[in-house]
Amino acid sequence: MSPKCGEPLMCVSRCLRCVGMSLVAMAMVCILSNILLMFPDLNIHFLLDGHVTIQAIWATGVWGSGFLVLLGARSFIQTSKTRGCCAFRSQMLCQVLYSCVALLGAFICCIFSVTGLVQGPLCLYNSTSGQIWGVPLRPIHGRHWTYLYNRTVWSGICLEPRNVVQWNMVLFSVMGAVSGLQIVLCAANMLNSMLGMILGHGSCRTKVSPGSV
Repeated sequence: MSPKCGEPLMCVSRCLRCVGMSLVAMAMVCILSNILLMFPDLNIHFLLDGHVTIQAIWATGVWGSGFLVLLGARSFIQTSKTRGCCAFRSQMLCQVLYSCVALLGAFICCIFSVTGLVQGPLCLYNSTSGQIWGVPLRPIHGRHWTYLYNRTVWSGICLEPRNVVQWNMVLFSVMGAVSGLQIVLCAANMLNSMLGMILGHGSCRTKVSPGSV
């Protein structure tokens, strides 16, 4: 790596590695959170009976903010070890594409997480026709998100699974916050990769050696 491009590209490399390692940890958090969401009360029979909210069943935390983000993070870490201005520039173009894929996965997970938080959990509750499975905390006209700050309904409406309201609130909140942070990091990495391409472009030009003049 030439002295002219060494320091700027080393800075870009450090940013890539830092972002990659951070995204790995966040992806693992989202995968674990989504898996736990599919097993309310840590009981498998709710999943087998189809009594788990659809936002958890879609498993966007596993494949979106999980595997897709891990795919991008792995590429970021590998690219951070690339040496040579021209080779680094070509790798930066790939990083822009990987960042887009990871950003898309994180965005989908964020949308599903917020939707799952707003809709409330799927649970067994008392209705006018008896006990049924449904989404009793779903926002309706004149009631928006009220259950989020009204603790009296957390255990008074849903009969099964036990503590499912708190379970969904915590895990969907974690997934939403983490995937939102992933979006920010992936967007920042796109800018970082574009910076790497610009630096690589400027330093990959043919140089005339003093002896050739």
